[in-house]
Amino acid sequence: MARSSPGRPRPDVAEPDDPDRIFLATLRIRVPKDLWTGRFTTAHPEIRLEVLNRGEVGHDVSISDYWIGGGPPGVWAAEIGRFPDVVRIESLAQVGSGCLYRVTYRDPPIIGLYRQLKLPIPFPIRIQGGMIDWEVAARYSEFEEVLAFSRSRDPEARVVSIRHRPLRNHLPNLTDRQQELLSEAMAAGYFAVPRGITLTELARKLHRSKSSVSEAIAIIEQKLLESAMRVPLAHA
Repeated sequence: MARSSPGRPRPDVAEPDDPDRIFLATLRIRVPKDLWTGRFTTAHPEIRLEVLNRGEVGHDVSISDYWIGGGPPGVWAAEIGRFPDVVRIESLAQVGSGCLYRVTYRDPPIIGLYRQLKLPIPFPIRIQGGMIDWEVAARYSEFEEVLAFSRSRDPEARVVSIRHRPLRNHLPNLTDRQQELLSEAMAAGYFAVPRGITLTELARKLHRSKSSVSEAIAIIEQKLLESAMRVPLAHA
């Protein structure tokens, strides 16, 4: 198991004795102001923004749907479209007290880290007043890397809450290949609501047939459902 080197930020939690353990943590981080979400929500602290999904549209370019509270449909489009990391923005529809926007943007560095670690990105992601509560589900060594990266961007980033669960309780009967497929599908936004990628697009991305990916995901979902019904949730 990886350990922190001298001078490396330590998480606000002792290293577990069992390496086969997953961390469920929430980090509170100030979004860097070189990202449009950081600058926009800092300029409008009363506005709540939620990132609902993510899909890849090119090299280091992603597309996501955002729910932004306050104002009629499209009211924020012009302002958001002026940020340098925003490639394109569309106003989709009014939902409740806010509006859905689809934004194409240049990837922030955290995307590269999650891609390297093959971790699923948590959705929805809530941002307000320039602050984000970032959910992390990872093994200890991966958690350390995410925390160290967060503190390199925001030295005051802190752990709000943390739970420990044996990894076998999360993925009890999945093969290595099934675990890899689950992580890739989650990272691509297949399980997001609304879905960030279609089954056909996911199969093409994985260089597999649509039928084989559909069958494999159905087996994974069945195993996880059976496990959820069988194993009680761990307490914080």
